[in-house]
Amino acid sequence: MTPTVPLVSVYLDHLRVERGLADNTLQAYRRDLATYAEYLDERGIEDPRRATAEDLDAYVPWLRQRRTPTGEAYAASSVARAVVAVRGLHRFLAREGLTPDDVSADVATPATMRSLPKALSVAQVERLLDAPLGDDPAALRDRAMLEVLYGGGLRISELTALDVDDLDRVDGLVRVRGKGGKDRVVPFGHAAGEALDAWLVRGRPRLSPRGPAVFCNTRGGRLTRQGAWKVLKGHAARAGLSDAVSPHTLRHSFATHLLDGGADVRAVQELLGHASVTTTQIYTLVSRQRLREVYDRAHPRAVRAT
Repeated sequence: MTPTVPLVSVYLDHLRVERGLADNTLQAYRRDLATYAEYLDERGIEDPRRATAEDLDAYVPWLRQRRTPTGEAYAASSVARAVVAVRGLHRFLAREGLTPDDVSADVATPATMRSLPKALSVAQVERLLDAPLGDDPAALRDRAMLEVLYGGGLRISELTALDVDDLDRVDGLVRVRGKGGKDRVVPFGHAAGEALDAWLVRGRPRLSPRGPAVFCNTRGGRLTRQGAWKVLKGHAARAGLSDAVSPHTLRHSFATHLLDGGADVRAVQELLGHASVTTTQIYTLVSRQRLREVYDRAHPRAVRAT
């Protein structure tokens, strides 16, 4: 075992304990730092404490030449995220006195193009929510899942982590365990409440659930993120929607539709559990873009002369 492995493990433990990063974020860091260890190994460096500023400068070009398992170039956002992980490691090593200085201090994070989140139209969301058919336990569960994802703007990991005690079905509220262990309480709306009641009363008991999970699989265990993702993809296909629909698409749609309806961006920030309003403000760009499209289609003076 090279010194890289235990040093990375210590750093990841620091991120988990001291900064409270979520498991999914930690897994992304672990993958990025494994790639960095591969890069150092190619350069004959067995210990990241021996890396120099020149090694760090050459890392970004090396990343950009790599290919994914499908043969595609790494996305700019993936390269930027990898650099953030490596800079964090070297900053940690310097702060803990394991290296005399931070060799990554002058390495800039590559710029990335800011892409607007993909949101479904209200009509498309309604088609998706209507896709689960029947009154069997799986259909009742799927309908409730989709309604809660859209009605509360939850992340998929937040949805699958829900316990029955997190629900306030009288007032239509749910306690959500968000990123970094930060809890928030969000409303989930009348339609989601009805779907949840149908699932909890008529569907969930028939699957003999083991434990407190709101959403369980057909064997009674807690539904996994992968299982929930598969459910969504199946219903998106039945609704005739794009393969690009993901659990986060419903979260994007939730935020965009709230802003379209006049919601304050700070309120949407609270509902989404964003630490910074800057993260939420990207959704205002989507709303403005839609307003521009409506104006261009409808206003007689909108079309520029050619």
